[in-house]
Amino acid sequence: MSDKVLVYKGTEIAAYGFGDPHPFGTDRHDVFHAELAEAGLNEMIEFGHPRPALVDELALFHTADYIDKVSRMSVAGKGWLDEGDTPAVPGIYDAAAAVVGAVLCAVDEIMHGNYKRAFVPIAGLHHAARNGAAGFCVFNDCGIAVEYLRKKFGLTRIAYVDIDAHHGDGVFYGFEEDPDLVFADIHEDGRHLYPGTGGAQETGKGRARGTKLNIPLPPGADDSDFHPAWRRVEEYIEAAKPEFILMQCGADSLEGDPITHLCWTEEAHATAAASLCRLADKHSAGRIIGTGGGGYNRRNLARAWTRVVQSFVETR
Repeated sequence: MSDKVLVYKGTEIAAYGFGDPHPFGTDRHDVFHAELAEAGLNEMIEFGHPRPALVDELALFHTADYIDKVSRMSVAGKGWLDEGDTPAVPGIYDAAAAVVGAVLCAVDEIMHGNYKRAFVPIAGLHHAARNGAAGFCVFNDCGIAVEYLRKKFGLTRIAYVDIDAHHGDGVFYGFEEDPDLVFADIHEDGRHLYPGTGGAQETGKGRARGTKLNIPLPPGADDSDFHPAWRRVEEYIEAAKPEFILMQCGADSLEGDPITHLCWTEEAHATAAASLCRLADKHSAGRIIGTGGGGYNRRNLARAWTRVVQSFVETR
């Protein structure tokens, strides 16, 4: 097993975006990788290059009708995949499939014992539902990764931890009745921010009631609010003893993001990543994947994601 951290890069995942003036532009990939190189971490990193996800892999989470819709609209290159947030730009199917493929490549590398830690910057598309796009997210790589880990590797207890400013509704509702998906999400209160969900009372349904943790924070919440919330997440993951951890590292929770209202610093991301690595080493044979998620202030996302990778390196 390599003692380096696997980080994905490439034009395939960089292509995921919607052009100007949409906030999710294709420059996000290169901004992050420039910051990563500047941080002097490249000697402790190995770079992975994505392959496209197969239709059967997309279908682990998404409906066939929806996959076909994305394929058709991607060729046409016009219209909306949802109600007005996610445009059907030309080639978006291939770019979204590359994002999923990168995450599944990372899963394979970790499960085959080649690495313990991996990070995919253009990923964490947590709003996409099983039957539709939402909130700039076409295919839900996180949800697909959960189903892939179950089907291909026989894992059952998988933890999904989300610190994006937006609630990870596509993952939450995709597994709301599934008691084996350990879900923890700190986000801006949905009464003030899209998608308007993720109240503290939302803890799962049926047999899954009590297996999901949502922690909404008020607009303006800073690191002093994040840390006590994070201690609740640590205790929750500790008790769950997952076999694999997926971390959604959205940087739109940092102060200065143009479309959200939280005021964390990148230290929150560093703390969360280091904590989850320690829990992964204790319960999950070290296995953790970080995904970039949201973040629309370029300086913020570059610094926050780099701090996540740095924590992965320092705890490897």
